[in-house]
Amino acid sequence: MNVALNLLLHLVDEGFDHQAWHGTTLLGSLRGVTATQAARRPSPNRHNIWELAVHAAYWKYAVRRRLTGEKRGSFACAGSNWFVRPSEDVNRERAWRADVRLLIDEHRRLREAIAVLTPRDLKQPIAGKPYSAAYLIRGIAAHDLYHAGQIQLLKKLEVRS
Repeated sequence: MNVALNLLLHLVDEGFDHQAWHGTTLLGSLRGVTATQAARRPSPNRHNIWELAVHAAYWKYAVRRRLTGEKRGSFACAGSNWFVRPSEDVNRERAWRADVRLLIDEHRRLREAIAVLTPRDLKQPIAGKPYSAAYLIRGIAAHDLYHAGQIQLLKKLEVRS
């Protein structure tokens, strides 16, 4: 495997679910969170943990789509970027687990799309964008960590209230 690709895969994994020196990963930040905790809004018009998780899943999908040239419209939820959660589903725990599973599945699909890229692919600009595939991949790893930190803060707020 090429060194640059291997490094990018490690970055993506360390931000999502592999052990890393920086602390909690995105998936790690969700470990043990119940639907009730995930749905708690820190204040009106602010995102909750559940919405952050689905937002992260959406951007894994969007990055994969940009890397592969796949057309828009195949994400599991209607809309884009932010998705109001929880829905009116009768079983919140089941719906929460399904959305965490969506995040895990989108990560796996993204990782599979990255793993087949060539060194040339990594340097190529993304269609219609002023940046390369490697830049986009580094960005999605950072995105996971950014939201992992937000989730950790939201969990701390819950403990205090």
